[in-house]
Amino acid sequence: MLLAITRSVPVSIGRCELTHLAREPIDHARAVVEHAQYEAALTALGCRVERLPDAPDLPDSVFVEDAAVVVDEVAVIARPGAASRRAEVEAMANALRPHRPLAFIEPPGTLDGGDVLVTPRKVFVGISGRTNEDGVGQLRSALALHGYEVIAVPVIGCLHLKSAVTAVFVPPEGGRSILVINPDWVDRGSFDGFELIEVDPSEPAAANVLQVGERVICAEEHPKTRERLSVHGLVTIPVPAGELAKAEGGVTCCSVILSVTHHSLLSAVLGS
Repeated sequence: MLLAITRSVPVSIGRCELTHLAREPIDHARAVVEHAQYEAALTALGCRVERLPDAPDLPDSVFVEDAAVVVDEVAVIARPGAASRRAEVEAMANALRPHRPLAFIEPPGTLDGGDVLVTPRKVFVGISGRTNEDGVGQLRSALALHGYEVIAVPVIGCLHLKSAVTAVFVPPEGGRSILVINPDWVDRGSFDGFELIEVDPSEPAAANVLQVGERVICAEEHPKTRERLSVHGLVTIPVPAGELAKAEGGVTCCSVILSVTHHSLLSAVLGS
């Protein structure tokens, strides 16, 4: 079963961290509606949605992806590059503890989960304004124990690696995975061996999509890139994401998705 961990949109989101965008007013009520439709899409795709406790005083707290990196064997609790976001991680650690052994990024390392793209046995990590070399090294050490190769990738012009590239198809039996990419923000050459679909040039932020099973959740604001995915036989699920995009958020940002057992889920519910 798939568990999707989310968090509500805080009333303080207008004070979110911004790096590459000019600040615009964010309609909180509309953002809440967008987020509800996103959670509904996750549910329709077979996820059990579990919300972390509300964090109204943490403006970026809806973007739960940045708090952890989860693979089958371990959950690595992040240390966000923005100091204002470090209070977000405790709730995520508590939610993941029943389902995975935990490892932690320690100072002076910084790591945002949005900088981490997990593919079969190969993990790409963006060196960005939020993730540093020490954080990458600590993640490499944590995942090497389980047979993952960790590859550092420079990111330019956007907030996180997954602003620039995400997975749209990972074959269950092995084979060639498909990524969607904005080559202006990350070097195509870093992903030799993958099939790459470029975003439509008019939609630079469209590389942030979320694969759930055999479907791909996309921001409905990027129809031209969705058409490119459809040409490759991929089935997309559009959701509205315009308000959260003003906070430099995308569709991967708002959940942490992991496979869980019925036993671990029951343990989490019972608090044991």
